[in-house]
Amino acid sequence: MRANKGIDLNKDRLAAFSDGVLAIIITIMVLELKVPHGADWAALSALLPIFLSYTLSFIYVAIYWNNHHHLLHTVKHVNGAILWANNNLLFWLSLVPFATAWAGETHFAREPTILYGFALLMPAISFTILTTAIVRTHPNEPTLAKALGRDAKGKVSMALYIGGIALAFVHPSVAYTCYGLVALIWLVPDRRIERELKHE
Repeated sequence: MRANKGIDLNKDRLAAFSDGVLAIIITIMVLELKVPHGADWAALSALLPIFLSYTLSFIYVAIYWNNHHHLLHTVKHVNGAILWANNNLLFWLSLVPFATAWAGETHFAREPTILYGFALLMPAISFTILTTAIVRTHPNEPTLAKALGRDAKGKVSMALYIGGIALAFVHPSVAYTCYGLVALIWLVPDRRIERELKHE
């Protein structure tokens, strides 16, 4: 398949594959929510760190799905660069369940918190790489480039991830404050692409 020489690939297959991988990621995370052995509230409360880590990670995966969904609406054709950039994003997202489980089961200890921050930072970088690949593949389609602009939210998010990783060496709870802030920033779906598509 000579995608790098301009042969168009089916973006619907790309979207379907990505949706399937993200669904599996969420399934893996929810399977980490084990039923408590006891029958009282104390037994249930012992699972609170695992539930909190799952909740935060679920929000993150949902945010990526929302923005990935919007992003693919700007794609007219797919080539090898976009495919590999998308696979790179999915690879890093596939590591989120592992980092989530480790953080929850260790009650947010320092090293798991650092790894968790890294597991969030890499998909953010990968998403930027994917958008860049799409923009470069569509030089005559300025919608995406205009919609994203300078991507201030993306840059702030990566700065907060890096800050959180650094602060984890001081106290993990401070790091999770940074991670949580990123989730709040993106909780409202990014409507830049949607607005630009309406004006086409």
